[in-house]
Amino acid sequence: MLLNKICLFSVSSPLDIETKFYNSEMGDLFLEVQIQNMSSSTVFIQKVLLEPSEMYIGIELNTINQDGEDESTFGTRTFLQSSEGRQYLYHLQLKPEYSEKASAIRELMDVGKLDIVWKRNLGEMPIVQTIQLETEAPFYGNIKLYLEKTPDTVILEEPFHITCKITNCSARKMKLVLKMCDTASVRWCGNSGRYLGKLPPQSSLCFTLTLLSLKLGLQSISGLRITDKVLRKTYDYDDVANVYVVPSIIKMKC
Repeated sequence: MLLNKICLFSVSSPLDIETKFYNSEMGDLFLEVQIQNMSSSTVFIQKVLLEPSEMYIGIELNTINQDGEDESTFGTRTFLQSSEGRQYLYHLQLKPEYSEKASAIRELMDVGKLDIVWKRNLGEMPIVQTIQLETEAPFYGNIKLYLEKTPDTVILEEPFHITCKITNCSARKMKLVLKMCDTASVRWCGNSGRYLGKLPPQSSLCFTLTLLSLKLGLQSISGLRITDKVLRKTYDYDDVANVYVVPSIIKMKC
């Protein structure tokens, strides 16, 4: 008694969409999405949604906090005039359980998909445009250094701790030695030249380091040197993380 018929319509998109990926040394990805209205009429952007793959955690960078509430950086304006463009930013963090797997990939990685919901006129049914996101797997070389724990804010001239994880991405065993070099803003605590031990291929080890900062503001953690005694090769790691240094608070007794 009822007849259901599915019709497929070819809809030309008025949007020109470009995506760019930026790799960080810590294995994170930053996605830049540029959307431009190439038609002669107004286009309404209802939603831009990133759905990351199971390997990543997606963080949207298109909102600002105003009075405890998140507001879009574009305000309440949802439309694009002719030839007008807009830029969206996303931060993709690799899940810890996939860090070793990602280091062994030598082909395109599935990052997820991007859904853009738009319509030409108010009152019309919205159209969903889906873009599959793929990028080349980052090449870490023989060793990958990853910070598992690091504080966002530290107190000036007070020790704080970071936890590092090293992965052997090569096909041979390594014998690793860690050296810590002080910088103008960061001092390392403990003995430099620490022997980390043997690390088999595709294996990882963790260690905790103590350091303190001598300058206020946003400071970079730098000065890590890891030497493979087998090949006598040293890997330098600078700007591995950033911490915000604040002055100590002195409590006054009344």
